[in-house]
Amino acid sequence: MPKLNAVLETALYVADLARADAFYRDVLGLTCIHTDARMRAFDVGGRGVLLLFPEGGSLQPIPTPGGDIPPHDGRGPAHIAFSIDADTLSAWESRLVAAGIAVEGRTHWPRGGTSLYFRDPDAHLLELATPGLWKGY
Repeated sequence: MPKLNAVLETALYVADLARADAFYRDVLGLTCIHTDARMRAFDVGGRGVLLLFPEGGSLQPIPTPGGDIPPHDGRGPAHIAFSIDADTLSAWESRLVAAGIAVEGRTHWPRGGTSLYFRDPDAHLLELATPGLWKGY
């Protein structure tokens, strides 16, 4: 069996691309690595890419010079987790509170990790997780 190396891209579908762009830049501090009318791409720690698409905006094949990208879309609140260092947990919580973002939950995992849960403007459930959540992380 060939091996998978990592999850490279995670996609969220949003009602307002400009509003979501501002949230991920200003609140989470992500760097935008690609922007156009149909999407935004953000670098996530040099280890992954977060893609934002307008809901319903990718229902047709997307031609590119290298070939067509098949249609895709999503509806409703999704969930993604960002890994953080344990010693930054309180700084992240302070940053969220200062931005007016409610922390909806906190979970202490049996392996020692902690997760903070909050929502983006499209009600996607976001998680900040310290090491210890999963075996190997």
